Amino acid sequence: MLPQLNLPSIQPRLQESDGKIWIFDGIRKKFVVLTPEEWVRQHFIHYLLAEKYPRSLVKVEGGLSVNELKRRSDITVYNREGKPWMLVECKNPLIAIDQNTLQQVGNYNTSVQAPFVVVTNGMKHFYFSTNWETREVKQLDSLPAFDLKI
Repeated sequence: MLPQLNLPSIQPRLQESDGKIWIFDGIRKKFVVLTPEEWVRQHFIHYLLAEKYPRSLVKVEGGLSVNELKRRSDITVYNREGKPWMLVECKNPLIAIDQNTLQQVGNYNTSVQAPFVVVTNGMKHFYFSTNWETREVKQLDSLPAFDLKI
């Protein structure tokens, strides 16, 4: 089975079909194939909800364009105005997060311009804020709190 992650544990709904294991995604309201990345994504979604992020503002696999190429963000959290507030990129827990991964997410965020970005493999988590007026990127110590007023 998949590894224990450095995130709060979850009680996933699993099913087996077509020789594959499927996990229920409460955001998309359907079962999806359980891959290592999906294992991380489901744990991180539960973490966001436990940290009082509104379920209605969390979107999974949203489309975005990067240099005219179509890409998908793993998790996007929106503010109450419907603008991207945070992008979350989930990686396989057995793969280390490196400079290429951080650059990939930075490129995604250049088109989205969310103030916050998270990159996680479920074992290590990197949090960043970006001031789009000054183009200053800062690494944060922890997940930014979701301000219910935004």
